[in-house]
Amino acid sequence: MATEDVSARYVDLDDWPTRDAVEAMFEGQLSAVAAVRPALGAISAAVDDAAEALRRGGRLVYAGAGTSGRVAVQDGAELPPTFDWPLDQLVFAMAGGPGALVKSAEGAEDDAADAIAKVDAAAIGPDDVVIGLAASGTTPYTVAFVRRATERGAVTLGMANNADAPLLAVARHPILIETGAEVVAGSTRMKAGTAQKAALNLFSTAVMIRLGRVYRGLMVHMRASNTKLHRRAEAMVAALAGCDEAVAGDALRQVDWDVKRATLVAQGLDPDLAGALIDRSGGSLRRALATLDAAGGASAGDAVAP
Repeated sequence: MATEDVSARYVDLDDWPTRDAVEAMFEGQLSAVAAVRPALGAISAAVDDAAEALRRGGRLVYAGAGTSGRVAVQDGAELPPTFDWPLDQLVFAMAGGPGALVKSAEGAEDDAADAIAKVDAAAIGPDDVVIGLAASGTTPYTVAFVRRATERGAVTLGMANNADAPLLAVARHPILIETGAEVVAGSTRMKAGTAQKAALNLFSTAVMIRLGRVYRGLMVHMRASNTKLHRRAEAMVAALAGCDEAVAGDALRQVDWDVKRATLVAQGLDPDLAGALIDRSGGSLRRALATLDAAGGASAGDAVAP
């Protein structure tokens, strides 16, 4: 398979001057990101399907082994602090368990029975979104996990770096990212891993956008849990509500640092009415502001009335 091929160009890499070797690896990283472009259509279709399931309360489930599993966990772990994605709607299924994140458990990737058992134990179903990653696309654990999740009706993505891989055949949304031979043969932590991370960044961020957790390019659903993020929240509310940061800070404190609700409070809404309007708008600040604007001279209560 391509990710295991030895490239004739790099057979003497160990004898090259360091600068030449580093430049060659850098070029490989650039080509890895470029390899994501042909998959943009497949990623976009998966985003829309996934968002619909997650609106019903489903979970994001990341499955993988080795490097691919670690890349998957990194993407998912960043969603709670960035978008306040609920921890109870996030599942990690790393072959070999959590310990394999820091200590290799190579034999675990062959345990298809364990993967099937984990899918069943988690009661994965139609409202869940399962993302399975494997550079080779042949990893028994990941293939079995995605196949079983598909059988149970979940929205499944299979991301692989080799064409005609079994993982692509068992997923509802096959995402092929052909990165080709690695600079160091078989070292998929390099080109394949970089491409996977880039594709996951696109997928998960686009899902959060579709779910109303981004507005005007801002992380309006972030968890403001420290001083730095408090300052960021104040700046966001000030910009969105057209007020100064003192007013923004007061509004944020009234709603426990919820940027969306605070934006409405800073414009004069009662905190409870602000929350009701956000809920009625499906969590979308854009829709909430449009509703408020359309109400015109009506009272805030009229704006959120059914």
